[in-house]
Amino acid sequence: MVPFTPFHLGPALLFGLAFFSTFDLLTLLIASVIPDVEPFCILLFDLSMPSHGFFHSYVGSSILAVLVAVTVYLLRDLLTNVMLKFQVSQKSSFKKILFTSFVGAYFHVFLDSLLYHPMNPLYPLQGNAFVGLIPDIAYVAVYGFCSVSFILGIILYLYKIRKGTTVLG
Repeated sequence: MVPFTPFHLGPALLFGLAFFSTFDLLTLLIASVIPDVEPFCILLFDLSMPSHGFFHSYVGSSILAVLVAVTVYLLRDLLTNVMLKFQVSQKSSFKKILFTSFVGAYFHVFLDSLLYHPMNPLYPLQGNAFVGLIPDIAYVAVYGFCSVSFILGIILYLYKIRKGTTVLG
């Protein structure tokens, strides 16, 4: 099954905006999709390996979370200017960015682990104990949740802009 990365943006947008004081929005958006660089590269270079490999485990996504956090923190001035174009501003500490990065990467792994059997989310343990937790409707439930989250996130974003609360400190 080919991953569909944009679906991960839905929950990140909704929860990032709903819990604006807890999460760094841009970090959550980035960290929620970064694990899919792995299957993208595997597909792009036609590699003969599972599309949901090491970085779709909690160990692998922990490495990604740290890399995302350090990168976002080092580029925070540039990224702040980008976010201002969307009328969003946040002051974030490295601690908040790091926490948010782990939440985004781990939530990505969790959602994918409900869908993709060949994943090993608890690597180095082999197998996926999460696949089949919501049998028969897993794809509908996960993709539906992500789609509805995206729509609600857009509505919340537009509401905050209209109310004038999108630029928050």
